[in-house]
Amino acid sequence: MTFARLSPDVLPIETRALAQALIGCVLVRESPDGTTAGLIVETEAYLPDDPACHAYRGRSVRNATLFGPPHRAYVYQIYGRNFCFNVSSEVDGQGAGVLVRAAEPLEGLALMSRRRATQNTRDLCRGPGRLCEAFAIDRSLDGVDPLTHPQLWIGAGGARAMRVRRSRRIGVTQAAHRRLRFYAAGSPYVSGAARLSPA
Repeated sequence: MTFARLSPDVLPIETRALAQALIGCVLVRESPDGTTAGLIVETEAYLPDDPACHAYRGRSVRNATLFGPPHRAYVYQIYGRNFCFNVSSEVDGQGAGVLVRAAEPLEGLALMSRRRATQNTRDLCRGPGRLCEAFAIDRSLDGVDPLTHPQLWIGAGGARAMRVRRSRRIGVTQAAHRRLRFYAAGSPYVSGAARLSPA
């Protein structure tokens, strides 16, 4: 498959708008063992002054990317083994970002299956930890610009029409009630319980 890179001026920088705009874009990872690509179908917004956001307590070595320019890859580790891929948002100096929670696999499914040790296509990229494992995304990619980077980048999704809906966020204890999760209605590749993603 051939995907066209997004130009830097296409994506908004405001966090909610960016979370919605990323739905339907294509995440591409080019690595020595092959190329993987997936259609982004689920995101979550983490706003400035949001107690669930990693930037809430201020800048640190771990979260510095969130305070840099918008549209940078913020990659962090959870549970000592899994990684999560985010895109920074807002203006330079204001900590916020968008978590990419799930993708519909488009290219490199055999490679994703080997990395994830599963043949279940639906589960390859359904959830942020699974997505990073399938795409071989780790802390070495923290801070890169996914609009220009040669190995991790975001492309246009083409002409497929997608209805974007909202729900409360998943897997957080602080401000979990906020309707800051965005997903492609009707997609079987979104994460979480089915009741959270009505079509």
